Amino acid sequence: MSADISPKDRFITVYGRNPVHEVLLDDELTVDKVVIADGARGGAVRDIEQAAGRRGVPVQRASVERVKKLAGNGRQDQGVFADVVAPRMRPLDRAVADGGLATVLVLDGITTPANVGMIIRSATAAGVDGIVVPRRGVASLDPLVVKASAGVAFRAPILKAFTAAEAVGLLREAGFHVVGLDAAGQADLFRAELPSRVAFVLGSETAGHGEEVRSLVDQWVSIPMSGGVESLNVAAAAAVVCFELVRRSRVNP
Repeated sequence: MSADISPKDRFITVYGRNPVHEVLLDDELTVDKVVIADGARGGAVRDIEQAAGRRGVPVQRASVERVKKLAGNGRQDQGVFADVVAPRMRPLDRAVADGGLATVLVLDGITTPANVGMIIRSATAAGVDGIVVPRRGVASLDPLVVKASAGVAFRAPILKAFTAAEAVGLLREAGFHVVGLDAAGQADLFRAELPSRVAFVLGSETAGHGEEVRSLVDQWVSIPMSGGVESLNVAAAAAVVCFELVRRSRVNP
């Protein structure tokens, strides 16, 4: 991967002693480095150092303040973090320029890590080409997201952008048909006509889609509901969307 790509677009940072030890024990993951705070000691730290040594992973020492800053979670980092290579993660603009994208999910305002993780898992399982996880307004790719994804986040086709609005604007300019999923959407997801290049935007359950994103949506669709149920959890709704795309690809290969 090109050196001009930010480390935040190359690695998923895992913090906490147990999560770091677990990624070091997984030989299928490539760990770029481990950073331990000055003064961090104990059996768990020794286990991390030994596991890193076995894998040939560099271990660096840094001040407590720097570890907190780089880990991105000063309350739960426990004085250690690891940068894990995410081979399919890249900036959205780079992915658009490279071509090959046809189906994309864009997360907008989804702040619950469990939902982000489950969406990543479903979208990857369904073969979606890209999952846009913006740096702002969406839960960061942390150990809670990784856990909810059952570890799939490390291998998922995650695309990075600054905001959801920036991502939707870029996709629209690149010729994608932007579809908003909303309980009030007039078109039925299963009947709507969709072009081959489509970007689905998923908003938060509480606030929905941001105003700027809403202004960029080409079409609003909903999942038909029965039994008096008004809507689904956003992760469940995302799974329905992803596998509807799978169904369509098999009907119209």
